Amino acid sequence: MYRVGVDLGGTNISVGVIDENLNIIGRGKLKTNLPRSFDEIFSDIVKAVHMAVEDAGISMNDVLSIGAGTPGAVDLESGVVEFSSNLNFYNAPFKSELEKAFGKPAFVTNDANCAALAEKMLGTGKGVKDFIAITLGTGIGGGIFINDKMLTGVNGAAGETGHMVIQTEGIKCGCGRKGCWEKYASATAIVQQTKDALLKDNYKKSYIWNLIDNDISKVNGRTAFDAMRNCDELGTRIVEKYIYYLACGITNLINVFQPQAFCIGGGMSNEGDALLLPVVEMVEKERYSIHSSKQTKICIAELKNDAGVIGAALLNEI
Repeated sequence: MYRVGVDLGGTNISVGVIDENLNIIGRGKLKTNLPRSFDEIFSDIVKAVHMAVEDAGISMNDVLSIGAGTPGAVDLESGVVEFSSNLNFYNAPFKSELEKAFGKPAFVTNDANCAALAEKMLGTGKGVKDFIAITLGTGIGGGIFINDKMLTGVNGAAGETGHMVIQTEGIKCGCGRKGCWEKYASATAIVQQTKDALLKDNYKKSYIWNLIDNDISKVNGRTAFDAMRNCDELGTRIVEKYIYYLACGITNLINVFQPQAFCIGGGMSNEGDALLLPVVEMVEKERYSIHSSKQTKICIAELKNDAGVIGAALLNEI
């Protein structure tokens, strides 16, 4: 029998079919196309599931269960997305709609929890009892394991690391607070930081303009890093500031939980050592446990973009 995992993100709806060896054998993918209602997005989730099942060369009769990860706070028992600031969901009946659409047992939790679960079972967190994984994408999600058990909290909303304030009275966040970490260190954040910097008169000659063909709408999360690699002054400044914000939040989490391993995933993790090494250097200088003989290992996620899909498919095991 096979299991289906749905990774609902702010940019894409990604679906995978996994076999008994936990390999993805079929895929489906559509754009999330925000802003849209839950019903509109769910309709495309159904389409993407069927795409993945067809791609796997199986039928829905061969599927044992469907798991889904979504940004936001999810009630684990009911599978209701009580609130998602990035998707603008309020009390969305995700689990019941999946079961109604496919006639299969369904499981729903936060998308970063899914990615963390996959890394815990198959990737950087394998064999690690105390483990944190974050995802740097449209926002910042997090999954936390304490003594091999996922921390869910009284309402299933534990691990919303992106809504930890790092800048009081800072940028307004969709959650209602100001200065949330994800407004400074997500992929969305560095895109906005790059655009803002380009619009300053002092930077009309930045190499970044060559990278984006003089079209500011083409800025993405890689742009500033690519410019930095080409020795561009502005790109370097943007990346250094972004790293500062990212390391600030990671240091906070390490100070609170002191995990054995801390994993950085999501789209921005594709920058690899260009992101990891300066983050590690900064955290090593700032963490409270600086004099301890035991320190948290900070690493890049092994499962990359497949973590959310695989973790979602494995939700029936927790």
